[in-house]
Amino acid sequence: MSKILIGKYEGTVYPEKGGYTGALALGFGPEGKRRRIKRKGRTKAQVLDKLKQVVEELEAGVKAPATYTVGDCVEDWLAKGLKGLDDDTVGNYGSLARKHVIPLLGKAKLADLRADDVDEWLDGLSGTLSTRSLRLVHAILKRAIRQAQARDMVMRNVAELVKTPRGTAGRPSRALTLEQARVVLEAAQSSRLHAYVVVSLLTGVRTEEARALQWAHVVAWSDETAEWRPVVKAGFDRDRFAVYVWRSVRAHGDTKTEKSRRTLELPLQAVDALRRHHALQASDRLKAGPAWQETGLVFCSTTGKPLDAANVRRGFRLVTKKAGIGETWSPRELRHSFVSIMSDGGVPIEAIADLCGHSSPAVTGEVYRHQLRPVITRGAEVADVVFGPGKSA
Repeated sequence: MSKILIGKYEGTVYPEKGGYTGALALGFGPEGKRRRIKRKGRTKAQVLDKLKQVVEELEAGVKAPATYTVGDCVEDWLAKGLKGLDDDTVGNYGSLARKHVIPLLGKAKLADLRADDVDEWLDGLSGTLSTRSLRLVHAILKRAIRQAQARDMVMRNVAELVKTPRGTAGRPSRALTLEQARVVLEAAQSSRLHAYVVVSLLTGVRTEEARALQWAHVVAWSDETAEWRPVVKAGFDRDRFAVYVWRSVRAHGDTKTEKSRRTLELPLQAVDALRRHHALQASDRLKAGPAWQETGLVFCSTTGKPLDAANVRRGFRLVTKKAGIGETWSPRELRHSFVSIMSDGGVPIEAIADLCGHSSPAVTGEVYRHQLRPVITRGAEVADVVFGPGKSA
């Protein structure tokens, strides 16, 4: 047995079970019992290195128990670090963490995790995950350890020292051709998602913006009062209609960015679809009776509840299957299709950026300075020319 001194701490290192054990004396606890920390290793040098790390952590105020694992760290982050995020994001992070992080790294002691371990873990996933998914799982580990750092559970974040490798090629987003778009609009007529598909394809709104759309934000121009009024008050017997894209299903109801807040004039086919959808929703409300939940949403379930993203995806795939173009399309590709069709229709890229909520800071500032938002009409004009008010109805 040999005595050691590391910083202000005295200890011993002694042979045990074919290796070595080191113990540091930490004084006495509140209950009067002697406090010691032990570390084991195959060689005396390994034990000394571990004890030195213990002292560094003690002096830095690290208070994680020696048994605190990467899995504990990630689970703590899932429980405490996702406040304010929407349910879909929380569910996605939880699924990725419990499938790709915890099973592969979870058993390792957080204090023992090294950059090489993170490198090997990411390299092992690079053959099965897309680059985007790799970035997400890497970000989960970095954020979890960052939270542990903030709570004095570990000294440094080794995950920050590693570069995310390139993964497999993900499926690129596609756009419907004009002919495919017309077939999809035709197939959607018998679906409850008909108005959803029409509005998404003909205005380019994001899926999270469409699901958050309120009837109060579907407006008609009133010649009598010279203002835009909610269509539920002004009625559909008007000449011009617009939609306020001011909300989304993201956390706090905000759009993706401030620049995404925009007001778009509605093409005639979208107005017609919304008119029929409003009548369908009124019928749903009567059938549901007391079970109806008044959310004010344009697109909702038969009892008024918000639409779930997964249900929208399934419903849309049934539409594309009926249209004869397969079941691999996603609702977000309606937005890509809108951009493509507008571009083919001769709309300048600057105008498309405005329509999609990618306007410049100068345009955004001008929008927010006005109580009545200027309405971007070009998308409606082109959509009416390309599709026509009655070409799919």
